[in-house]
Amino acid sequence: MEFITLKKHIIMNQLDIPFVRKQFPALSGEWVYFDNAGGTQPARQVGERIQDYLFNTNVQLGASYEISQLSTQRVAEAQETWAKLIHAKETAEVILGPSTTMLLQNLSRSLVQTFNPGDEVIVTNCDHEANIGPWLMMQKQGIVVKSWKVNPENYRLELHDLEKLMTDRTRLVAFTQTSNIIGTINPVREITQFVHDRGAMVCVDAVAYAPHRAINVQELGVDFYVFSLYKVYGPHYSLLFGKKVHLEKLPGINHFFIGRDEIPYKLQPGNVNYELSYGLLGITDYYENLFEHHFENKLAVIADKISQVYQLIEKHEEALATKFIDFLNSHSNIRIIGERTASTAVRVPTFSFIIDHKKSSEVVPLIDLQKIGIRWGDFYARRLIDDLGLLSNHGVIRVSMVHYNTPEEVSRLIKALTPII
Repeated sequence: MEFITLKKHIIMNQLDIPFVRKQFPALSGEWVYFDNAGGTQPARQVGERIQDYLFNTNVQLGASYEISQLSTQRVAEAQETWAKLIHAKETAEVILGPSTTMLLQNLSRSLVQTFNPGDEVIVTNCDHEANIGPWLMMQKQGIVVKSWKVNPENYRLELHDLEKLMTDRTRLVAFTQTSNIIGTINPVREITQFVHDRGAMVCVDAVAYAPHRAINVQELGVDFYVFSLYKVYGPHYSLLFGKKVHLEKLPGINHFFIGRDEIPYKLQPGNVNYELSYGLLGITDYYENLFEHHFENKLAVIADKISQVYQLIEKHEEALATKFIDFLNSHSNIRIIGERTASTAVRVPTFSFIIDHKKSSEVVPLIDLQKIGIRWGDFYARRLIDDLGLLSNHGVIRVSMVHYNTPEEVSRLIKALTPII
């Protein structure tokens, strides 16, 4: 552990991994978790918050009696905290729901009512189906849906290809910040500005990005932005950001008596899940603990604390990524689906690859025997796997790391893969 002693404080310039791992009960077992892009382990504080809610304030919101008032405050606090965390201008811009898939289906159901037949939506072929399928359903209402395809040579979305697709009828471009297969970080701010200059909106799927970086929707300039909180060390829940100027214009999909101006409630049919909403504060508890353990300065704004924490996380993840990608690059019979670098300026530590003359489904079960959790398949990015000609190979092998993983775990995975390759 590198550190600098200053008075009585210890300022660490790298992540204290033993401290991190103590916050995750699941990591005390035998298994190594490298399937994190499918869902991370929850921080201990998340479970404590959920249990506290269920055992002490599990009542309906909005009543006049004391326990209901407390329950209402708890759910509201979670929404307010996460609005601050992602730099939303107002709490009303944050919509919570059971999954990214459901949130985007709800958004498309509402948004299509503001479009006209002949209007156009552009999707990619490298997104998770959650950010493709709901927009394709708009075709039933006469909306034209086009596909922006990743360059198969460099696995990148390129603006000159998008420009060919956009017209004065384009209303929305839906794309991913980071593909859950490719791992490359797309230039969201640049793409968003490009789309805005041509009069359309953007909807960005950040599911594969959110566990690895702090989020600032104001800096990105996005119209809609969505990610899954169960992939950010929390409960099985998700968050959709929408600019208020857009949300105000959307027809509600809740009960008929829920007013058009009741944001975000009009877009949360059935309301939020109370205990999971409150459990989201456990994620921020965890971040707070990381900040207090690693930094001596006193910051009042939670988003600023998280920004500093993620600088440590990014550095640690790059070290893990370097070790693994060097291994992949050293074998000529391995094809990496994505960038061949570990640089955090380019990618997150989600690696997809295939091994010559081996189906992906043949490899992963052998790794299972070593109590290492990785995965094979299309990961709901079926269109990308199909376009890359990898369906017959049973998709890709995917190894996805987060900051609670260790160099020793990477070595263990390399040792398990070596005789198979």
